[in-house]
Amino acid sequence: MDGRGREESRHAGQGGTGVATGARPAADTHPPLTADVVTTGQLARRGQALLPRAYRTVASTLQALGVVIGHAFRERDTVQYPDEMVYLPPRYRGRIVLSRDPDGNERCVACYLCAVACPVDCIALQATQDETGRRYPAWFRINFSRCIFCGFCEDACPTYAIQLTPDVEMCEYERPNMVYEKEDLLIAGPGKYHDYDFYRVAGLAVGGKDKGEAEREAPPVDLRDLLP
Repeated sequence: MDGRGREESRHAGQGGTGVATGARPAADTHPPLTADVVTTGQLARRGQALLPRAYRTVASTLQALGVVIGHAFRERDTVQYPDEMVYLPPRYRGRIVLSRDPDGNERCVACYLCAVACPVDCIALQATQDETGRRYPAWFRINFSRCIFCGFCEDACPTYAIQLTPDVEMCEYERPNMVYEKEDLLIAGPGKYHDYDFYRVAGLAVGGKDKGEAEREAPPVDLRDLLP
């Protein structure tokens, strides 16, 4: 008995159903699907004809080419930098500086609020104190290769010490040169806030000013006077 006869007899011995238990279904007999056949079938199922879609594709391509050709005959927007400076909006945020108060002292009190508010963690500093009780940063460092000039540090500063300027010319050939130390950031003037002095309005006792001597500050209260 050949192989076909043995297979038929085995199927007949299992109840005459002609299908073996656990047998895989018969393989598909249609030819393999190509990309064209699949795409055509999908469009047909969606109820969309090929011709309108092809027309829209060609029309959109021609429209894009028309826009490109139209810009070829317009006035150029190129700015001949550095001979011609680019336009900067009045509230543009650029290079960061550390300012001084009207007396020439450092405004920064090393409160770390700028470093905490910085979303990219590019500000680092170390606080110290002089003999008169004034706090100031022993060192102050900003990595401008990571700075996104968001202005959060300026908003968080309680003394107006850290300020953003319209300076945009900060390019360097080497990345370490983008790290600015305190000596690179500290300027000689007060910046945008000419008359503000933190220690003049704060209720802190420092050299030359005791508690209760700040502007619009009430004299301190002796708690022993409040006892019955």
